[in-house]
Amino acid sequence: VQADGTDGNCVTFVLHEEDHTLGNSLRYMVMKNPDVEFCGYCITHPSESKINFRIQTRGSLPAVEPFRKGLNDLMGVCQHVLNTFEVRLLSEERRGL
Repeated sequence: VQADGTDGNCVTFVLHEEDHTLGNSLRYMVMKNPDVEFCGYCITHPSESKINFRIQTRGSLPAVEPFRKGLNDLMGVCQHVLNTFEVRLLSEERRGL
């Protein structure tokens, strides 16, 4: 959903089957971008698994760019955590713990 009178720098993305787990983590990653003026999300209703995720950027940067970058960065962080956990788990198993 794009705000009226904007050129794509203010967009609300509707994410189905998601909740605070993705919403808050993604908001954190997107807000690390200095070109993002505002980023927030809300749960539409407690009985629905849907969030509205809004991004507003400075200048002419399309909001979809920091959204994509935030998702990619979050996937990278999750992959790093998973790899670190698996390495630690394997080393523990080798030591017989």
